[in-house]
Amino acid sequence: MAVEAPRSVRWGYFRIITGTILGGVLGFYVMHRVETAYKEKMKERLAIYEKEMLLKKQREDGNKQES
Repeated sequence: MAVEAPRSVRWGYFRIITGTILGGVLGFYVMHRVETAYKEKMKERLAIYEKEMLLKKQREDGNKQES
C-alpha cells in the first residue's frame, strides 16, 4: 500500500498540471474566437455608420445648394 501512494500522488499532480494547461489553451482559444468575432461585428457596424454619415452629409450639402 505504501508503495502505491507515490504513484497515486504523481498521477494526481499530472492530472492537475495537464488540466491546468489544457484549460488555459481552451480558454485562450475561446477568447480569441470571441474577440475576432466581436472585431468583425464592430467593423461591419462601423462601415454601416460611415455610410449613414456620408449619406447624411450629402443630403445636407444638397439642401445647402438648393437654398
